[in-house]
Amino acid sequence: MDALKVLVARRAPTAVLERLSARFDVDYHDGEAPLTADELRARLQGRVGVYITGTERITAELLDACPDLRVVSTMSVGYNHIDVPACTARGVLVTNTPDVLTETTADLGFALLMATARRMSEGERLLRDGGWKSWSWDFLAGSEVHGTTLGILGMGRIGQALARRGRFGFNMNIAYHNRSRLPADVEAELGARYLSKEDLLKQADHLVLVLPYSAASHHAVGGPELALMKPTATLINIARGGIVDEDALAAALRDKRIAAAGLDVFEGEPKVKPVLLTLPNIVLTPHIGSATMPTRLAMAGLAADNLLAALTGGVAPTPVNVPVQRQAA
Repeated sequence: MDALKVLVARRAPTAVLERLSARFDVDYHDGEAPLTADELRARLQGRVGVYITGTERITAELLDACPDLRVVSTMSVGYNHIDVPACTARGVLVTNTPDVLTETTADLGFALLMATARRMSEGERLLRDGGWKSWSWDFLAGSEVHGTTLGILGMGRIGQALARRGRFGFNMNIAYHNRSRLPADVEAELGARYLSKEDLLKQADHLVLVLPYSAASHHAVGGPELALMKPTATLINIARGGIVDEDALAAALRDKRIAAAGLDVFEGEPKVKPVLLTLPNIVLTPHIGSATMPTRLAMAGLAADNLLAALTGGVAPTPVNVPVQRQAA
């Protein structure tokens, strides 16, 4: 019997390729640049499974052009680059890689909060440019972190991990808003207060965005929301770029209507709006929330586990569209 054909659409760890190649006929794209839409469609012809990252778009049009496709395994938690309803309608299983990056991403979120509050990026640029000439009482004075109010918009796994860091590491007051309120025992464990979105924006000293991206959350933080925040507040986004209206954020930072921002994600990434690069009171990182070697290897391994299980009669560990998995079972 001929081996099932799959496409690995981005460069992957050797161990992952070896595992997949032992069971499948693998077409491997090992370039740094993602395949174009036309290239992806061409290379998916006759392929029953595809291993992707957050940069490859799986659209209804692509699915129609690739009728053999049965499984889309993405090495990411987010899946807004995949038309999940279209996949479900066509019986295509979608899987992602949650859990394995929770703590690492929370670490980066808190590091970004600290760097933003304490003006670390601004200070480093000043030092490297030879601008550190003397000391004064308010030299690069930033925002306090310990004992302040940490506001979390989106209280899933990563949001709760951030809350633990804030409460137990920095004695912060934890406030949050979520689509659904946490159980009382979880709130008690985290010392977290549930607030309306409006009240959260008003009360947070440091607001961290960790909500999933969807049409409903597009520009969830824009001009009206930024206007509710304290002028001393900081905004951190480690979720998805489209959640923040970056033009409104740039204006708020320029006019000092909020103190500072830290962004790990951008609406048009890897392109970044030039206006963001001109602002001194912003810290920018290139979507590295999960970027430790152990975590990236765990993500890659889980994506491979999903593809292997789904195509060999097993149960994928982390399905997105569960009804399709149930039908396959």
